[in-house]
Amino acid sequence: MKNLTGNNKTTEHLPISEYEQLVLSDTDKTLWLNSCEKITESGYGTIVSEAYAKNSKEIVQRVGIESTLKLSDLVSLAAIKSGKKAAELISKESFKVVEKLENNPSQFHIWLSLIEQVIKLAPKSTSLVLENMDHLLAQLNLDQLENWILTGFRSAGTDSEKQLSYFSFETPESQRWLEYAAGSIDFSSMSNEIKAYLGALWNLHIPIRERHLDASGNRVRRAGFSSGHITVPSSFPGFQGEEAIRLFRASVAHIGAHLIYSGPRSTVDQLKPLQIALISLIEDARVEQLAMKEWPGLLALWKPFHIAKAKGSQTANHLFVRLARALIDPDYEDHNHWVNKGKKLFYDHETQWRNPAISREIGGILANDLGQMRIQFNVKTYFVEPPYRDDNMGLWDFRDQDTSESATVEELLNDADQDQNDNDTTEPNNETTHNTENEGSTSPVELIEEDNLPVTRYPEYDYVTEQSRPEWTTIVEPSPELGSACTIEAIIDKQAYVVNRLRSLMSSTKVSRPQKIRGQLEGEFLDIDACITAVTSRRIGENVDARVYANSIRKHRDLSIQVLLDVSESTNDKIIGSNESVLELERQSSSLLAHAISGLGDPFSIAAFCSNKKDEVRYYRVKDFKQPYNDLAKSRLAGLKGSGSTRMGTAIRHAASDLKKETSHRRLILIVTDGEPSDIDVSDPHYLVEDARHAVFELSKDGINVFCVGLDSGGEKNLTRIFGKRNLILIDSLTELPEKLPLLYFRLTT
Repeated sequence: MKNLTGNNKTTEHLPISEYEQLVLSDTDKTLWLNSCEKITESGYGTIVSEAYAKNSKEIVQRVGIESTLKLSDLVSLAAIKSGKKAAELISKESFKVVEKLENNPSQFHIWLSLIEQVIKLAPKSTSLVLENMDHLLAQLNLDQLENWILTGFRSAGTDSEKQLSYFSFETPESQRWLEYAAGSIDFSSMSNEIKAYLGALWNLHIPIRERHLDASGNRVRRAGFSSGHITVPSSFPGFQGEEAIRLFRASVAHIGAHLIYSGPRSTVDQLKPLQIALISLIEDARVEQLAMKEWPGLLALWKPFHIAKAKGSQTANHLFVRLARALIDPDYEDHNHWVNKGKKLFYDHETQWRNPAISREIGGILANDLGQMRIQFNVKTYFVEPPYRDDNMGLWDFRDQDTSESATVEELLNDADQDQNDNDTTEPNNETTHNTENEGSTSPVELIEEDNLPVTRYPEYDYVTEQSRPEWTTIVEPSPELGSACTIEAIIDKQAYVVNRLRSLMSSTKVSRPQKIRGQLEGEFLDIDACITAVTSRRIGENVDARVYANSIRKHRDLSIQVLLDVSESTNDKIIGSNESVLELERQSSSLLAHAISGLGDPFSIAAFCSNKKDEVRYYRVKDFKQPYNDLAKSRLAGLKGSGSTRMGTAIRHAASDLKKETSHRRLILIVTDGEPSDIDVSDPHYLVEDARHAVFELSKDGINVFCVGLDSGGEKNLTRIFGKRNLILIDSLTELPEKLPLLYFRLTT
């Protein structure tokens, strides 16, 4: 058709009647038509031009020409960087998004800006993001969507394969962060509470760890336990807000009842999968009844999750759910003979509830009845209900079966089934309770045999979203290489002048909680008790004691200090005009500082850190608070080597976790670094700076001061932003560090 703008160009996307139907000004119509012609003549293909023409015709009338022209630019950008499929999807998804956003131009413009970021930073993933847009916007608002997309960029960096895994939901991290962005109640937000809840209810203090996937790569849906720890899913899909909080509580309360009342694991022997499942169900009910006798309020916690109705299909799974409700709710009535028999058997044996063997007896009878009724039990469609109950793996000893970390409930039940040549279809329940201390741990785990294992995870603050992402970074604690303790002794001998100066300061320094000295003739403030006594004496005519003042003095030292050394790769650099490296000067200064502190008797710890991306922040323990400063500690200090990057915020948080356990009046972290925060998986120069600043700020609220000695790195501006001018000292001449660091300590602690 002839171009309606008056020139000789032509376009074939729209009949002229549709163009004339646009409810726009002539100028906007012309601009829109030009954008259609631009897409057509750019050679992106008919599918791209038709998708844009068709969808933008509606979009321009709903949100205006400005946003539509922005869309046109994005279609071109996507076609060039991400391909024709992405360019077509942008037009199609844009129309859906406009409807979702209720024709709000400003909101649509924000969405377009987010897609522009995806095209520029993850071009190969653009189509995936657009294909999942309905799913994403069903759960997220635009701010939350931005958080989720940005988390993908932070997590994958510039690695296009990792980006594809994240945005295609192939990695569990993407679903986990989707739930986090949506504000779901998850393990990270409930971890401390459920640990305290378990301790308060059952006086049990065992590790509670998060698990995302089982060994088969399936999402974990139920909690589990073993003799050494409890595992909890990242979240319970479908449960939000207060209901999700109650579900986490109900789950650990139920597992606590097992740990108190279930006793040792039962052997599977010749049991079939159906028998195992039913015995487990009876055992769940038995321990709950015993728990409710001790804590009647648990009924109100557990009962609301039993929502089975006395109707529906007569499948084994459905009958199990009805039986579970009948065993916790005496008022529940069911017309099914099997359910009623199970309920009567259970309550008739109330006097035997203290004996775990009764669960095996009742479960065996009910399983036999189901077999006689020819009701099939399909493990593939079975998982424990209601959702607060555990996967029951903690109840059973499968002996010869594979009970390693790779074993799943599916494999164990199938093995049991095969041993019996059972005709039932036995497929997996995708649950397991294998040891998961390396999967998503949020509390320290003991390192026994292997080195470089994850110890704990910490959040990291993102200044763009102004939120901390929980469990974003991982601390590992490699064993420090050992050097010669004689090296440290030689440093002390060589710096005799500094050592003598330190000794002269030791006897006069006092840091402690101030103590009140009452009943003084002069003082800083009034002694209230003495004042009351004086007034009383005056009123009854007695002689008044004039000692009505009090003073505040410090009689002894009461502080703990954590020394944190940056041992990143840059500390291997030689100092200009010297054969010594930055690390060697850090070692010298730390040796003198440790010598001084140990002479004073102050509790102190020395550690070093470096990093290799967010999942490997290395933390080397040279000396812990409870350890002596002996030859072993000196050997560790002598053996430190520089490598990696400087993920400072995570190291500070981990150092503080030890310092928080100290009860001293003053607690101080003294960090020595030759550079500002950085890491190879972070391209944003402000990101780790702001994270470290946030870590320091949070610790200040806990009464922990963080002081930094910066070694002429050119990063003064960022270090000042992190620590503040008052808590930062920059040393221009690195050769002065060994003398200045101990003296700085005395200045800080007097």
